[in-house]
Amino acid sequence: MINHTVRTYRSAEDFPHEEHLAYKIARVAADPVEVPEETKEMIINRIIDNAAVQAAAVLRRPVTSARVMAQARPVTDGRGASVFGLPGKYAAEWAALANGTAVRELDFHDTFLAADYSHPGDNIPPILAAA
Repeated sequence: MINHTVRTYRSAEDFPHEEHLAYKIARVAADPVEVPEETKEMIINRIIDNAAVQAAAVLRRPVTSARVMAQARPVTDGRGASVFGLPGKYAAEWAALANGTAVRELDFHDTFLAADYSHPGDNIPPILAAA
C-alpha cells in the first residue's frame, strides 16, 4: 500500500499534474491487472444498474439542472467526458456531477446494506467520466 500526503493548494500555487490526487487515483484505476470472471460479472451488473437508474431519473428536476450545468461547459478539444443521453463532450467534473446526480436521484441502490457512507456504484459516474 502507498500512503499519499494530501493537502489543499491555493489556486495560484503550482504543483505537478502527476501529484494531483485525482491523477494518482486514475493511475491506479487504469493499472492493467487480471480481473477474475466473478469480479467482471459484478462490475457489469453495477454498470447496468447505474444506467437503469440514470434512465429512470433523467427527466427529474435535479437531474435536469445538473445536466444543464454540464452542458454549459462543453469541451471541443476531444478531451471531454460524456453526459448520459447527451451528444457532445463536457468538462469531466460536470459530466460526473450530472451522471452521479442521475444515478442517486431515485436512490434505488437498495441491495447495498453495509454501514458505510456510500454505495460502491457511486464511484461509477466519476470513473466513467475520467475514462
